[in-house]
Amino acid sequence: MRGFGGLAGMIAIAASAAGVEPAGAFCSVFSRHSCAPAVCSVFHRGACIPDYGTPVGQDLRLTVESAVALAPSVPRDDNDGSERKLDTIRAMFDALRACWVPPTKDEALAGMQMSVRFAFKRSGEIIATPRVTYATPGVPPETRDVYRGAIAAALERCTPLHFTDGMAGAIAGKPIAIRFVDNRDLP
Repeated sequence: MRGFGGLAGMIAIAASAAGVEPAGAFCSVFSRHSCAPAVCSVFHRGACIPDYGTPVGQDLRLTVESAVALAPSVPRDDNDGSERKLDTIRAMFDALRACWVPPTKDEALAGMQMSVRFAFKRSGEIIATPRVTYATPGVPPETRDVYRGAIAAALERCTPLHFTDGMAGAIAGKPIAIRFVDNRDLP
């Protein structure tokens, strides 16, 4: 068996030197292609910068639309008057959506978008001041301040959220990005 591995390696080296990759070729330091996203070939010129791909799913993302926020929302508490404990991400997102009250039409701007990023503690409180990560370009600072204030008021209304023990452990410290979109018909 040992000789077969050496023979296969010599075939791969010969094929690689000829610029041809044999069908079903295994990964080798002599390969002209990268073996894995984080490995570079010895034939690669320049710095070896691993390609880890796009980090999809590294945070939780939610979009809150103003036109939907004006629709009647589901009450946050159960029939017995006690606060309902959130046990899923969907329930948490529904609770965050229910808290959004867009700025009045006099202060609002059609098509305005603003995104914030933050994380929760196990207790349901926000760890630090939410950070604005995006605002529609070319918008006057006064309008940005109005939307920033509306977002801060919405998060203040919502928090602390009441999580079940399992959800609290899963969500604590996990980045949450919320994009607020004012898609109302404004003059």
